[in-house]
Amino acid sequence: MKLATTYLGLKLRTPLVPSASPLSEKLDNIKRMEDAGASAVVFHSLFEEQLRPGNYRMRDGSGNGGEFSRDALDDFFDEPNFKVDPEAYVNHIAKAKEAVRIPIIGSLNGSTFGGWQRYARLIEQAGADALELNIYNVPTDPERNANDIETEYLTIVTSIKGLLKIPVAVKLSPYFTNLSRFARRLDEQGANALVLFNRFYQPDIELETLEVSPNVLLSTPMAMRLPMRWIALLYGRIGANLAATSGIHRGVDALKMIMAGADVTMLCSVLLRCGIDHIRVLEYEMREWLEEHEYESVEQIKGIVSQKNCQDPSAFERAQYTRALSSYSSSPSSTAAS
Repeated sequence: MKLATTYLGLKLRTPLVPSASPLSEKLDNIKRMEDAGASAVVFHSLFEEQLRPGNYRMRDGSGNGGEFSRDALDDFFDEPNFKVDPEAYVNHIAKAKEAVRIPIIGSLNGSTFGGWQRYARLIEQAGADALELNIYNVPTDPERNANDIETEYLTIVTSIKGLLKIPVAVKLSPYFTNLSRFARRLDEQGANALVLFNRFYQPDIELETLEVSPNVLLSTPMAMRLPMRWIALLYGRIGANLAATSGIHRGVDALKMIMAGADVTMLCSVLLRCGIDHIRVLEYEMREWLEEHEYESVEQIKGIVSQKNCQDPSAFERAQYTRALSSYSSSPSSTAAS
């Protein structure tokens, strides 16, 4: 039974890849992921706003992107709101590369154009096999139109592709006027993969203190429906790889994503809930289903129920909505309730 797949030009043993999460902050966890069967690991994101760029300076190196000034870093460490040491982040990548044989994919969320470029280069220099651009941005300015926002994304991707030699994936939200068109534009600008979708954690309101507070809720299997739909719609329409993330909790969830057209399936909430070793369970479930249905590899099922290949292409579009409503209204439970 062959579960091998290719993603970002990397040959992976299986499609099961832990996505960016706090789990990768510890080297021991990364080793455990490899032991449990992870085929690659996406590092936790380096968020530029956590670096407080005004508190350190870069010193030019000999054509290698520069290095951090030690005295500036000392000042930076003394800041009361210090959260992330960029040097420690890239050193962590380098140590992970030494400790495991599976590919390490860096993750970056910049807030300035220069920051995107600077830290992307540092992550590459640390030895990352690829870089995931986590473009986590909620547009709130009513004066900015859709084209302005898309142009900003494309500029970031184009500049980093021109700067790096390693493959680049772009992690997107679903909030675009025409996601199909924008996905194609990213593909044309050289994005090696699209990761669908970024989950925007929604804030909550504390009634007693009247404060807005962060609120992280782990995904449920229902969350996989949105990325699965769009992967099925994009499969065969763009050349970039497709990575599925959100809601993958079981082996059959991963298989559905692959059938829709995903090259890899990324895991986060299920590992936070069930532990890193649960990767073994998902792989076992995938192998069991494929053997039971007499498939020899995941390549045989890739994209077989995408819009391009499924018997009813309209199933992923508007016609499915009316059919879903009709099936619910005619179900035994709804009839009994009425």
